Amino acid sequence: MDVIITGGTSFIGLAVTREMLDRGWNVWSVVRPDSVHKDRLPVHEKFRTVELAIESIDRLPDMLSQLGFRPAEAPVFLHMAWGGVGSAGRSDPAVQQINIRSSLETVRAAALTGCRRFLFTGSQAEYGLCRDMTTEEHACAPVSEYGKAKLEFGTQAEDLCRNYDMEYIHTRIFSVYGPGDHPWSLVSSCLSAFQAGNHMELGECTQKWNFLYIDDMAKALTALMECSRPGISGIYNIAGTETRVLREFVEEMYRSCGCKGSYTYGKRPPNAEGPASLLPDIEKICRVTGWKPEVTFHEGIRRMLEDSGKRG
Repeated sequence: MDVIITGGTSFIGLAVTREMLDRGWNVWSVVRPDSVHKDRLPVHEKFRTVELAIESIDRLPDMLSQLGFRPAEAPVFLHMAWGGVGSAGRSDPAVQQINIRSSLETVRAAALTGCRRFLFTGSQAEYGLCRDMTTEEHACAPVSEYGKAKLEFGTQAEDLCRNYDMEYIHTRIFSVYGPGDHPWSLVSSCLSAFQAGNHMELGECTQKWNFLYIDDMAKALTALMECSRPGISGIYNIAGTETRVLREFVEEMYRSCGCKGSYTYGKRPPNAEGPASLLPDIEKICRVTGWKPEVTFHEGIRRMLEDSGKRG
């Protein structure tokens, strides 16, 4: 199977790329020529880079042709590139509108390369502030510009893919963690502080939360890419099976680090999405693809600590 991807140097992108290569797929990764993260990409006989800025994505069909892109069957496109994912960018409407425009051009480029399926990595931020179990049919009321833009793109991309006779899959990803995550993420920050015996200042952490280990995330996306079930198009929540009060996760990390350091609740404001709770329902993707999360939070934290020990 041939897959064209954008955003391959990201935390999720690297994990999905490894998973696809492990499955023997041919991966064509669109990467900015000036990307400072190109050295993260794998060296593999089935992996090729296409050096192209997302603003010039209309050149993709010609560039692929020049690189000898001759898939045996219609390829799949996985679009993960999205700017402004940090706190400041998530609140900037101008940045998010650029994301929408470039992503719609990516849909058109995918169609011109003959792709049969277009898969987009959306976000739980599209739902807004939820207080109950969230299925794919839950009403969306995003509060951040980031969530609004992901939702708006999905609406337009679905229609555009229909016009191009491409299947459109829109994933709504909840909270993913694991080795290689951003150092400022909650899990990475807690583990770093506790391992060093430092103090961690946190928000109230009284909301419900859900974590999914990165390897399970990668398997979920590949399951959707390869699924041959008719009527695969649609929205899919991707999350874990463990939903608890966020403080319980924090305290488990603290114990896993040998109860070193300290922490205080109520010292940090909520993020750009506000004090949301995460209560995802993942029955749909499990039923349609047969995928299910395998790594518990306890095991995932053990793997992260083991990884940091190897690097430290």
